[in-house]
Amino acid sequence: MGNLNFKHLRYFWMVAKTGSIARASEQLHLSPQSISGQLGDLENSLGVQLLKKAGRGLELTEMGRKIFSYADEIFALGGELLETTQNQSRKKSIPFRVGITDSVAKSVAYKSLEPVLHIEEPPRLICHEGKLADLLSQLSVNQLDLVIADRPMPTNINVRAHNHLLGESKLGIFASKSLIAQSSQPFPAMLHNAPFLMPGEDFTFQTKLIAWFELKKIYPIIVGEFDDGALLKSFGQAGAGYFAGPMAIADYICHQHEVEQVGHIDTITDQLYAITTERRLTHPAVMAIVKATAEIF
Repeated sequence: MGNLNFKHLRYFWMVAKTGSIARASEQLHLSPQSISGQLGDLENSLGVQLLKKAGRGLELTEMGRKIFSYADEIFALGGELLETTQNQSRKKSIPFRVGITDSVAKSVAYKSLEPVLHIEEPPRLICHEGKLADLLSQLSVNQLDLVIADRPMPTNINVRAHNHLLGESKLGIFASKSLIAQSSQPFPAMLHNAPFLMPGEDFTFQTKLIAWFELKKIYPIIVGEFDDGALLKSFGQAGAGYFAGPMAIADYICHQHEVEQVGHIDTITDQLYAITTERRLTHPAVMAIVKATAEIF
């Protein structure tokens, strides 16, 4: 093995893979004469013939096929070795696990979390969606680093965690142009006896919205109730009914769903909370989220 020249072996391996000295010379950026001469040196050092002429080309001898098999394994292992050392030199990104309640608008969640990808030494962002109680349970056993919700942690849940208000927004009312055109009344009278898409009970502003209708003596026709805010807005886009959404993202709602804002409700706010096991927010990823949501709201 001390007499084996691995550079010559690589030239042979490349000739065997490409099927000709000419093609191998293109791959190796060497002249055909140089490769041919060093193949001869390899055959002399091994004491065997590796290649023989076959028409205008070359083919492997029986011993050449055996040597090629060994060479294939050698250079495959060499590639794995290089990959291992390169991966070792790269910094491993630390997972940052975030739970997002179903009731938080997807666009708000995205705008809040996206800056995490741009901080120095960004973590690997892992997002889970679900009910608040389930997410808090995961937070309590360190399966999540943060929960983003539209309400603070309920007092009846026995989890050692802290609420951090990220922002709040007044509630806007939206509808498709076709639905708006059917009413001659101003807001909010236009909502009386009009189809309305109600958010599900997981949305904190659902009960406040119902109370506001009672206060104003406005009684819309509730044509549907939705736990999924994105699905609700899709129905709204189709003209199925008026619907509510945070004014902080009013421009996004109007553009994305091709609807218009008809008014807003000053007395109802949509809030966003970060729930963590830390009393003080110090994690760089959490601080990036705080900054982003401050800009949104």
